[in-house]
Amino acid sequence: MSALIGLSAVSQGQEAVLEAAANVVYSEADTSGFKEPQRQMNDLSIWDSERFQKAFLGSYGVNADIEPRVTVVEQEQMQKVLDVLSEEDSMEKALKLLTKYNKEASSAIFDFTIANLHFQMDELEVALRFYEQAIEKFPNFRRAYKNAGLIQVRNGAFKKALPYLTKTVELGGHTSLAYGLLGYAYGSTDQHLSAESAYRMAILLDPETVDWQLGLARSLFKQQKYGDAASLCGSLIEKNPESADFWLLQANAYLGMKQPMRAAENYEYVNLMGKATAESMTMLADIYVNEERWDLAADSYLRAYEIDNGENPSKPLRAAKILAARGALKESKRMLNRVAERKASLVEADLKELLKLQARVMVSEGGGEDVVQVLEEVVAVDPLDGEALMLLAQHYGRNVPEKAIFYYERAANVEKHEAEAKLRHGQLLVGQSKYQDAIPLLRRAYELKPRSDLEDYLKQVERIAKSRR
Repeated sequence: MSALIGLSAVSQGQEAVLEAAANVVYSEADTSGFKEPQRQMNDLSIWDSERFQKAFLGSYGVNADIEPRVTVVEQEQMQKVLDVLSEEDSMEKALKLLTKYNKEASSAIFDFTIANLHFQMDELEVALRFYEQAIEKFPNFRRAYKNAGLIQVRNGAFKKALPYLTKTVELGGHTSLAYGLLGYAYGSTDQHLSAESAYRMAILLDPETVDWQLGLARSLFKQQKYGDAASLCGSLIEKNPESADFWLLQANAYLGMKQPMRAAENYEYVNLMGKATAESMTMLADIYVNEERWDLAADSYLRAYEIDNGENPSKPLRAAKILAARGALKESKRMLNRVAERKASLVEADLKELLKLQARVMVSEGGGEDVVQVLEEVVAVDPLDGEALMLLAQHYGRNVPEKAIFYYERAANVEKHEAEAKLRHGQLLVGQSKYQDAIPLLRRAYELKPRSDLEDYLKQVERIAKSRR
């Protein structure tokens, strides 16, 4: 009998030894080897499922075309490893024994088993190296390709995962897991058409796993197939009405279909579920702004601020600015007052923005000295805040022109506001009939930002100045 025996030819007892060796971490790896993948978004729930863990480490059956051959001696050695693994605290002992037995000419099953042990110990890079060694020894080792691909997906290395997973399928690994993770990897590398095809195959083989259906919906959305995505999300919502992901994805699809109020209904429902995010509430608020529902917009912006625990005041400040620009002063003021409650903790940039927005609202409401106090507080924080200096100058321009000129001159030293400051300063002097003094200011304003109306205005002032000589 040949010293090299194919797995298809071994006895039933030997076959059991080999399968146990290949799956050496199966009995103890229910959860310890599986940690959350390092991804910022779109994590797969399947990582935590018992079925996935068994598929990761389990056998696809014995097949001589895709499994390494072993000698009788290697079978005996592997049995010794299994005996060690039956003991407590056996991982290190088994690794030492496997390392001793594993030679350059040894069966790839040894490298694969070592990889599995390192995997259970959460030493993924080491495990990956041994899976690759197993593949190098036996190029058709399907389970090694599968496990290496799964590690790459779990680590977020999607481009690296694709060759392993496609090879798994090529070698006959037509499982829902292989296709589903192919879809996930394709989608994560912006190959959304391929992702759609892979997810459809995964769903065909396993219509119950939600991850594949959600992945398909996302791939449809990325391809701007909004109607299909919304319809699929509707089916998912019927089966899983408490899943916020489905409601939010469908809302995005409705936005793509130019149906913002249907999207708003989804965002509102997610909020009622208590699963809203700052981003979803901001999206809802933006919809209400476009629909001129100022009160609802302010409510939603403030809800987003609460979800953030007030940690990001720049968002409600931006929202208050938008509302003020749309004339929704009451709602803008309500948001500013909420941010002002945390005034002491604001960084300088946010504090300045808050004060300037409060001043704008006060000006729009006809405020007087209160506006000056707020603006002077801004200037005290930042003496080169051109916007605040301009607002002060405009305020004093009505009654105290000397102070207005003082602030226009200070604003003109800020490059961004020089043109406007020179123009308004010049206009103030024209209003005082000081035409000759106004001309250099207006000329400089025109040099910085030439436009036809300013050119005409400058010519009129020059004509009047000449006629008054």
